[in-house]
Amino acid sequence: MKSEVSIKWKGNMAFETEVNGHKLVLDATPEVGGEDRGPRPKPLVMVALAGCTGMDVVSILKKMRVEIEGLEIKVEGNISEEHPKTFTELKLIYEFKGKDLPMDKLKKAVEMSDEKYCGVSAFYKKAVPLSYEIRLV
Repeated sequence: MKSEVSIKWKGNMAFETEVNGHKLVLDATPEVGGEDRGPRPKPLVMVALAGCTGMDVVSILKKMRVEIEGLEIKVEGNISEEHPKTFTELKLIYEFKGKDLPMDKLKKAVEMSDEKYCGVSAFYKKAVPLSYEIRLV
């Protein structure tokens, strides 16, 4: 199976892409020559991770018949000071909202995503330590 995207330069530091039929502009801050017309690439790396595992977890919980009222996934990343500035670690924080949520099932869903289903986290784990925490709010 092959996956492909392309990105086109739009002047200064801006680039535009279309992903699954949705346009997205990436840009840098004015301090480095951009116009802040869109997000930076590193936060999108974090968004990809949160989105991948979030879709897994919601799907798994649905199959387990666990009804959540809300889920917010935060990703904290530490970035090196030296160039190339890369992530040195990433932490996912799953914040579940709902009534009488079974922690064992929440934990199982997160573990299944982490260990079996989320291709983004499997890929990232090859490059950086990845951890997670589960919270009920």
